[in-house]
Amino acid sequence: MPETTAALFAVEAFYSAFAARDFSAMRDMWASEGPLTCIHPGAPPLTERDEVLESWEAILANPETPDVQCLSPEIVLYGDTAVSTCLEDVGGELLAATNVLVREGPVWKLVHHQAGPLTVAPDFEPEPAGGEGPIN
Repeated sequence: MPETTAALFAVEAFYSAFAARDFSAMRDMWASEGPLTCIHPGAPPLTERDEVLESWEAILANPETPDVQCLSPEIVLYGDTAVSTCLEDVGGELLAATNVLVREGPVWKLVHHQAGPLTVAPDFEPEPAGGEGPIN
């Protein structure tokens, strides 16, 4: 599988874990070694592994967390690092998101996620990831 495809698959798995509210799968998406960082919309940066994972556990356990769909994902590779940008449809509101992944052996794992509101509409029509429907 080409590396770009493998990294995109990891991003899709991240959003699938989010949609399923599956904390075990979400935890497995994150790198097991090294630092993790995360910036949730409107929140300060999280820079400790435990606080990043605890934040996801709380988000996924909250029944009021809206559904999230990944739209128009793009991947750029820098050796063993992949940067993914996309739009997130969060209950009808579009956010811009960045996911940074690193290789752990043959698998791409997240080390950073950030999402925040758009101040201007995109100048293109966002498309569901994979072209076959939204990742939710």
